[in-house]
Amino acid sequence: MNTATSTAYNYRVVRQFAIMTVVWGIVGMGLGVFIAAQLAWPGLNFDLPWTSFGRLRPLHTNAVIFAFGGCALFATSYYSVQRTCQTTLFAPKLAAFTFWGWQLVILLAAISLPLGFTTSKEYAELEWPIDILIAIVWVAYALVFFGTLMKRTTKHIYVGNWFFGAFILTVAILHIVNNLEIPVTAMKSYSLYAGATDAMVQWWYGHNAVGFFLTTGFLGMMYYFVPKQA
Repeated sequence: MNTATSTAYNYRVVRQFAIMTVVWGIVGMGLGVFIAAQLAWPGLNFDLPWTSFGRLRPLHTNAVIFAFGGCALFATSYYSVQRTCQTTLFAPKLAAFTFWGWQLVILLAAISLPLGFTTSKEYAELEWPIDILIAIVWVAYALVFFGTLMKRTTKHIYVGNWFFGAFILTVAILHIVNNLEIPVTAMKSYSLYAGATDAMVQWWYGHNAVGFFLTTGFLGMMYYFVPKQA
């Protein structure tokens, strides 16, 4: 009997992330169209701070990159790691936590950014309590993913999983190092770095967020789904 067809995979969390990928894609891209329209018709700012371009633009980038793109990466990595390792997800309750934890991160971003709570670091605007939640969810994600690799029933590790693994580890380092900060209030902090050092650390993070979150992770996705469809 084929092990791949007889194994009961955990598709629940995959389905949840896949649905929210579509939802956040519509929200994030719709918001992008709206703020683009604000550039042509400034009246769409409504003379309100919460709906101004300056506050909605980081919400748009976070929604498209981390809500839409992040949910897509969670869904596809959880799906393909099970199929290529021929085993169900390690720690299914922890996997469920990553789904609800990530949605909470997105919800908190959608509330805090229009209210003006921001570190002013591009792609890393979220304030320190949300940064801590992101780190906790990401560590849980790593435990689920690498735990599944360790319990695999196949001899080799499929190439796509090396890309997913690199993306998970590197994004953790990028997020933690760039967001080392000193809290001063419940929703305000200052970077641990100063001046040019802060700028260099931020764009070490920013360019590698593109390089690892939006490139390496999606290459892992393509290494599974493109050959499968072809």
